Amino acid sequence: MQVRATTAIPTVVADDEAPALDELVFLLRGFPEIDVVATARNGPEAVAAIEQHEPDLVFLDVQMPGLDGLGVINKLRADHAPMPSFVLCTAYDQYALEAFRLEVLDYLLKPVDRERLSLTVDRARRQMLDPEPPASSSALVPARNKIVVRTSGHNLIVDVADIIYATIDDGLITVVTTTMEGHASFKTIEEMQANLDPAVFWRAHRSYLVNINQIKEVIAWFKSSYQLRMNDKKNSEIPVSRVQTRRLRELFKL
Repeated sequence: MQVRATTAIPTVVADDEAPALDELVFLLRGFPEIDVVATARNGPEAVAAIEQHEPDLVFLDVQMPGLDGLGVINKLRADHAPMPSFVLCTAYDQYALEAFRLEVLDYLLKPVDRERLSLTVDRARRQMLDPEPPASSSALVPARNKIVVRTSGHNLIVDVADIIYATIDDGLITVVTTTMEGHASFKTIEEMQANLDPAVFWRAHRSYLVNINQIKEVIAWFKSSYQLRMNDKKNSEIPVSRVQTRRLRELFKL
């Protein structure tokens, strides 16, 4: 019986070719930080599995019947579903540019090599299981007290204590504060997080960075998951990824 990590990344694997699917699942089960919770053999099955299991990571074949891998991602976005991290798997490299545009975690060429896969898993682990910037990184990048937020053609100086949350979509970071909403100049959520106080700003989900002092309510959600109701005018509800549930419980003694 395999012993899994105390915290493992819930993962869905989708591929219409049974041998490729079985091989990838076999390889992934050799990594204790990965927990394969479901598999799918076509695009619609992949969408259904992602919506049902709400994984944090999805290995997705690009070419599948019914709905291809890129179509799966676009369908979930159109449904405004909480987005997992995606790793695209394909025998062809012409989809790399589109994968970059969709900000996928990684892009693997078939047949998947275990050594190359280990780099992908390590990237996922660092992003999801160890999301806080290391102490050495924090020392090199002092936490800012203010950042620039662009709104209505103006570059406004915002006190970071007034930031409620930030979210990224299609490469654009939206910052919501106590008084306004605009866009930050950071290229990634990771870059923004590295410039803020890690004791205050928490990566609750891969697409969201929240100010823990601006959380109004913790809402019990489906399948032992949680959402955060924030202190903005819209009472925005933000998903907490499954791998961050333990951190949430530590923060609020749930």
